[in-house]
Formats: sequence, structure tokens, C-alpha cells
Amino acid sequence: MEPVLLNLTTERCPMALLLAKRAAQSLNVGDKLEIHITDTGARQDIPRYLSNHGFIIDVQLDNRQVLEIIVTKRQ
Repeated sequence: MEPVLLNLTTERCPMALLLAKRAAQSLNVGDKLEIHITDTGARQDIPRYLSNHGFIIDVQLDNRQVLEIIVTKRQ
């Protein structure tokens, strides 16, 4: 199943974190969400928050322009 894309490249924290939280909470077990992040604070806060709340984080791309992660909801 193809992950749903959440493009947060135009959002800054705290809005980027809030949108990521909402999207992740709507996932069913095993569902995947691809998140694109550019804001410096959000690049740190979003993966940390999701990891601390039981989601699997897989970094696809991490460079100066963007952080792309795949988030999977585990049981």
C-alpha cells in the first residue's frame, strides 16, 4: 500500500507538529504516512514525538532542504 503524503514544507512549528500528530493519529495499524518537513524545529520535534508515541520512523531523505520520513503505526 502506498503511503499517504503529508507535505509540511510550507508549515512551521508548532503548526507542522500539530498537523503531523493529527495525521499520525488517524492511521490504522500498519498504515504508512510519508511526511516532508523543512522547518528546523519541526525536523527535530516531529520524528521525536512520533517515535516516543510508538510509531516506526524510517528516514528516506535528510539534506539541507528537506527531511522525508515514512511513519508506520505499530500495534
